[in-house]
Amino acid sequence: MVIAGFGCRAEATSESFRSALAATGMRPDALAVPADRAGVITPFAEAEGLAVLRIAADLLKGVDTPTHSSISMAARGVGSVAEAAALAAAGPGARITVARVISSDRMATCAVAQGPEE
Repeated sequence: MVIAGFGCRAEATSESFRSALAATGMRPDALAVPADRAGVITPFAEAEGLAVLRIAADLLKGVDTPTHSSISMAARGVGSVAEAAALAAAGPGARITVARVISSDRMATCAVAQGPEE
């Protein structure tokens, strides 16, 4: 399963998510986001026909991510919210295939993870 994980500010828009996802060059099977941001991404997900996987905050903390943002670390206790959400949703053995990218308006980040082949 290919998962696009997102981190975002509360003010992010559908265009923020569209820009970040487009920068990855991928079409995921689903989107993953911290549970408290699910309402922000839902309009974008519905427009794209993709499910939103809500990731509990405690599942994000301590996930080892390829990139590190001091803002993400201060806010969520993880190097990259987008990468951590993607990895958590893709399951054990998942790997990042596209590291964190930032939307053109700097309101959202996106990373892509691939779950293990079944």
